[in-house]
Amino acid sequence: MGMMKEFKEFAVRGNVVDMAVGIIIGAAFGKIVSSFVGDVIMPPIGVLLGGVAFTNLALTIKAASGEIPAVVISYGKFIQTIVDFIIIAFAIFIAVKAINSFKKKEEEAPKLPPAQEVLLTEIRDLLKERK
Repeated sequence: MGMMKEFKEFAVRGNVVDMAVGIIIGAAFGKIVSSFVGDVIMPPIGVLLGGVAFTNLALTIKAASGEIPAVVISYGKFIQTIVDFIIIAFAIFIAVKAINSFKKKEEEAPKLPPAQEVLLTEIRDLLKERK
């Protein structure tokens, strides 16, 4: 099988397309959550902690000298990233839980045979009665 044909079969498979859509939506969702955390949640928390902006929290290891920038550990950005992660993880948990409950309801619903099978069964039964 040619390499291009094999790649085409791989690329147009439903799972690959679904995965790509999920990644794109996930990236957009991540930006929304980052904005929510940085612009809505963290400012009030900073005010409660005495007007501290978390993204500005840093530990200076070596001060700037001349054109050489300072060496800092930006632990405030790290804290904000952790809060982002927790919110994203919780939102994904809720979404997966909702999807699983829908699947469970579908599995519990009685599955009816297709109309063709019902009709064929009725015809078979009528033919048996004629004999």
